[in-house]
Amino acid sequence: MLIVVGGPEGRPGQLEVSSSQAQRRGVVQEGVESGSWKSAHPAPSPGGHVLRVLTAPPPTDSPSTCLPTSRLKRSPLKVRFCTNESQKSRGDLVGLLRRLGFDISEGEVTAPAPATCLILKERGLRPHLLVHDGVRSEFDQIDTSNPNCVVIADAGESFSYHNMNKAFQVLMELENPVLLSLGKGRYYKETSGLLLDVGPYMKALEYACGIEAEVVGKPSPEFFKSALQEMGVEAHQAVMIGDDIVGDVGGAQRCGMRALQVRTGKYRMGLDDFL
Repeated sequence: MLIVVGGPEGRPGQLEVSSSQAQRRGVVQEGVESGSWKSAHPAPSPGGHVLRVLTAPPPTDSPSTCLPTSRLKRSPLKVRFCTNESQKSRGDLVGLLRRLGFDISEGEVTAPAPATCLILKERGLRPHLLVHDGVRSEFDQIDTSNPNCVVIADAGESFSYHNMNKAFQVLMELENPVLLSLGKGRYYKETSGLLLDVGPYMKALEYACGIEAEVVGKPSPEFFKSALQEMGVEAHQAVMIGDDIVGDVGGAQRCGMRALQVRTGKYRMGLDDFL
């Protein structure tokens, strides 16, 4: 979950939060020291930050407040949450984040499913959906009859042989097959451990069909650019901070942003350091 922050008048903005609070909230960044949360690298000028916030479950008695987000919302900085979440609708995701203590609205979230729907409508595409049931509502207004493309997302347990083969068959029957993928992450981390993301399944269809998927979401530079456009800031005015060296850091750098990687979440010491 990314928070994109654009600062006014060239002021980069800074969050003051104790390291103990950061650890309790599940927020960790290189450069947390002396009671302050600061960028480990020089901030861009003019502009602001893109900040990744990783949340831990709230206390059982009442929701916690995400302190960094709360302070950002009270500041003059612009904020955008960018996510590759494709197992939940944007509304459900916002509801979950609010229960975790985030002060957030749907308008502040840039997600791949709504962006994909815009592409489908603009190009007259009728998708065969290989997606999680939790995100299907995002496609309620999309014609899925007689499909002329495939949309793949993090389908979780729905990534069965039968469903993958059906998507393969749809693509192979098309004269000009189109595969849209909601992100292309390799894996992500849940409380149960590391889980495969949509990327490996996307690559399987690419290989089987001899095609290249169109990625909607991180690390696509266009996805980051759409968030920047919504805020009205240029790429050089923002910094992206995330735990994914490919999806977060690499994608942001390719669109002209600075990027930092946090050593929490899915970060794995010794592996990401050499990517």
